[in-house]
Amino acid sequence: MAAIPAPLSVRGVRIRHDGADQWTPDGVTFDLAPGDVLLVLGPSGCGKSTLALALNGLVPHAVPASLDGSVRVAGVDTADARVAELSEHVGTVFQDPDAQLVTATVLDEVCFGPENQLVPPVAVLQRAEAALRAVGLWERRADNPDTLSGGGKQRLAIACALALEAPVLVLDEPTANLDPAGAEEVYAVLGALTGPGSTRSVVLVEHNLDAALPVVDTVLVLDRDGRQVAHGPAAELFRERAEELAALGVWLPVATLAGLRLRDAGWAVERLPVTMEELAEVAAGLGVVVEARPDAGGRAADAAAAVEVRDLEVLRGKRVVLRDVSLRVGRGDFVAVLGANGAGKTSLVQAIAGVVRPPRGTVSVGGVDPARASVAALTAAVGFVFQNPEHQFVADSVEDELAYDLRVRRIPADEISRRVDAMLDTLDLSGQRNAHPYLLSGGQKRRLSVGTALIAGAPVLVLDEPTFGQDRARATELLGMLARLNDAGTTVVIVTHDLQLVAEYATHAAVLADGTLAAYGQTADILGDVSLLERSGLRQPPLAAALGGVPGWGHVTRLADLPGRNERDAEPDSAGTDGREADGAGRGRA
Repeated sequence: MAAIPAPLSVRGVRIRHDGADQWTPDGVTFDLAPGDVLLVLGPSGCGKSTLALALNGLVPHAVPASLDGSVRVAGVDTADARVAELSEHVGTVFQDPDAQLVTATVLDEVCFGPENQLVPPVAVLQRAEAALRAVGLWERRADNPDTLSGGGKQRLAIACALALEAPVLVLDEPTANLDPAGAEEVYAVLGALTGPGSTRSVVLVEHNLDAALPVVDTVLVLDRDGRQVAHGPAAELFRERAEELAALGVWLPVATLAGLRLRDAGWAVERLPVTMEELAEVAAGLGVVVEARPDAGGRAADAAAAVEVRDLEVLRGKRVVLRDVSLRVGRGDFVAVLGANGAGKTSLVQAIAGVVRPPRGTVSVGGVDPARASVAALTAAVGFVFQNPEHQFVADSVEDELAYDLRVRRIPADEISRRVDAMLDTLDLSGQRNAHPYLLSGGQKRRLSVGTALIAGAPVLVLDEPTFGQDRARATELLGMLARLNDAGTTVVIVTHDLQLVAEYATHAAVLADGTLAAYGQTADILGDVSLLERSGLRQPPLAAALGGVPGWGHVTRLADLPGRNERDAEPDSAGTDGREADGAGRGRA
């Protein structure tokens, strides 16, 4: 009796995009067993998303690229099969959900794939309802996908993949735009679909490791050049090769980062923690009481306002997405805008940046009305980064994209050249100077979009999901850059679902719920209100959740809060005064 082929078998795969000199990835080999979840990690630009596109035949059939080696899906070489045939075996969720939405209603979108596979109508509707209920969108089945938030579109893309009922799911950053509660729901669904005895397998590209780890079986790691450097069981790999992975700049579980920091500070952490439960056990075993750090954070209550929002209302079509929002951001504050998908976060920051004109209420950024200012006045007052980088690209090269706003403001040419060269180095994009922005990797596009906001030197920076698609090293660099600008007086407002990032960097947090401002205050107060977070679709940061029940550790929310070896009474941490060199920890806030 012939052996049943693996759902997915990859041998020596290397891919080079047309016009590129480098193969990324460069030599990937693995088998995916039924029921397994494989996590692919690697620095930005190493070829993770490209590899994902090869698993369903889009590389080389639809994406212009050369492929060496072989990808076999259910025993069939993808080079010998059409993408339509392969879609019956591999369902894919792209990094950008807009790239795969094609119909006029949410329900039609989910039905589209099964209908094209000639699934009977009754079964199509059953699959669609089950998939939409799984991601919390059944009640919006009649809505146009364009009216969904970024996170809503991501949920819809996941539902479309689930409805295909393909044996293999390939998910590229599936929770990057989802609130913490939504991410939990997605991984609960994936956990139910996979595991021992299941025929459904998953290949996952993800940076939210703490949410994903409960369902991940194995991990594949690529280095910056796209070469395979590790492949093995998840817990074993993170525990035994953590230092190596940290040096590569890839994402690690927060518990493992905390364990490394404690070990570097001189504590005897023999077995690195991977889960939050293991970190709590490590902390309890150290026998130390960690007292709260002095408050070096919140600005004076009477500080001049950098941003003032009064009685704001914003519409999307005829739907009110923000109502009666009033907010005052002090100069030099670092504010995180939080909330569940669809709460109005992006609408708020777009109103602040002048991208949308509110029908009611007022916005002032340093005395400038963003909705009515000229382009030159607006870019001088506020720099803005869209949730989707491609929504803001206007030039044909990376260099020209960075220079665009400076030219609009008539900055001298030699100064523009100096700033562009410096920003290219900072963003690690010097090698892509002449590349078209649309041809960059997802992480590179995000860095470029952030660079366009930073380069103008505006006193207020507003960023929607600035770390989306970034590896840990690049995310830390970007946030470190924002922290330095903030320390020098720049006001920073970010939208993010990463509550650990908020704990590490933000001085203040604003929580939106159902289009209204549910709370605004110092970060420690907001993140310490568990009831507020739960009601708003949020969760405590991983460190706070892990250590809140450990006697003497209840206030620890940041990596910089972890004790140094000689510390028994909250002396300065021997691993660093503000912790930024250790994954961006420590922003001196309440």
